[in-house]
Amino acid sequence: MQLLRLRWYLLQIMKNNIIKNFLHTRIRVDDLERTVSFYIKVFGFKVIERKKSPRGSELVFLQIPNSEVLIEVAYFPDSGPVRVQEDLMHFAFEVHSMEAFSKHLQDLNLSFSEEPCKSSSGSQFAFIDAPEGYEIELIERPR
Repeated sequence: MQLLRLRWYLLQIMKNNIIKNFLHTRIRVDDLERTVSFYIKVFGFKVIERKKSPRGSELVFLQIPNSEVLIEVAYFPDSGPVRVQEDLMHFAFEVHSMEAFSKHLQDLNLSFSEEPCKSSSGSQFAFIDAPEGYEIELIERPR
């Protein structure tokens, strides 16, 4: 019964066009500048906006290359230290070439947290950890 109700709600949302666009997701960090620098250097993100929220947190909005989607990086020390739970969430980005991305990481003196491997579909995937421990998956799809 609940599954039917959920399906009905989803159909209503799609039918009524309630959601216009996905705008951003927020990650909270202990070291704002280190994290922003990481995403700029490693992935080529662009800083779109910096501001202070009414609650007092410092916010930096980063635009993902080839996308309109933003990541909001929030520094809010009043809420305590950041503890990223393992395997709770991750970002996934498609790369043109895993080999080229690996070379890029080496040039930055960084390494994968999980080395590239092939999936049953023929895609290659690997992981890298962001400074606060957020996991980032990299995927190269077969051509």
